[in-house]
Amino acid sequence: MKDFYRRVYEVAAGIPKGKVMTYGQIARLIGEPRSARIVGYAMKSIPEGMKIPAHRVVNRLGEMAPDHVFGSKELQREILLSEGVIFKENGWVDMEKSQYKTI
Repeated sequence: MKDFYRRVYEVAAGIPKGKVMTYGQIARLIGEPRSARIVGYAMKSIPEGMKIPAHRVVNRLGEMAPDHVFGSKELQREILLSEGVIFKENGWVDMEKSQYKTI
């Protein structure tokens, strides 16, 4: 499991400001396409002091993480807004405009 988390953190660390990735997208990039949920566990388990932008990881619809992850969905949304992420009227990330696409 340590290797899985390490690979997740390597991908997540590369998400630039103003962009987001999905749990499933990260899972596919590390060669584990059926492990989106475990990517979520990895994001929740980032060791203290490790500079991983977990707030830049959202679900496939662009919804914020559950309240227990960042304290509130609104806090995650505020951080993403401050970084330039574009949101739709329903409060979800506009994935067409803000999803980070890798080669």
